[in-house]
Amino acid sequence: VIIGMKVVLASNNMGKVEEFRQILAPLNITLLTLKELGVEVDIVEDGSTFEENALIKAKTIFEITKLPTISDDSGLCVLSLNEAPGIYSARYNGLNTALERNQYLLHQLKGVVDRRAYFKCAIVFYTGDEIYHTFTGMVWGNIIDQMKGENGFGYDVLFTPVGYNETFAELNSSIKNTISHRAVALAKFKEFLENDFSI
Repeated sequence: VIIGMKVVLASNNMGKVEEFRQILAPLNITLLTLKELGVEVDIVEDGSTFEENALIKAKTIFEITKLPTISDDSGLCVLSLNEAPGIYSARYNGLNTALERNQYLLHQLKGVVDRRAYFKCAIVFYTGDEIYHTFTGMVWGNIIDQMKGENGFGYDVLFTPVGYNETFAELNSSIKNTISHRAVALAKFKEFLENDFSI
């Protein structure tokens, strides 16, 4: 990895930005946010998979900034709901707030016994000229029947990863940042930067 290399993170989600910064901290790269660069753009994520949407975001931001760009698309997939909300996790049923989306998910699962679910994350690192690398991560768990915890964001208050009794929103961030779907994908990305990447 090039020390001090500038990489743009194609996200305005500050919870996500913080996770990326913590996990990538040992690499000595400068992670820039869209806000810091003054980039305001409404990206239409019309891909049919997490990977496609991550690529759309990375490519769009690269075209604007001309800097290597990392983007992720991730979401919650609930088996008994045909893997919904999936790629629509951030806008499930057209709802605007995480609280509304969590309440709707609980409503959908009322009386449902099989509450297995997984979070999936696809990270794309785009360096121009159609050159990009994709890294994916998954974590399995269950959806509980009431929201718990103050940490995290999104559906973290409802998801207990396999092997734990706490939700992602109750777990210490140092644990979550080791086992989460984003942590798994970012670990692969980090390994790639350390071992295989050169400009």
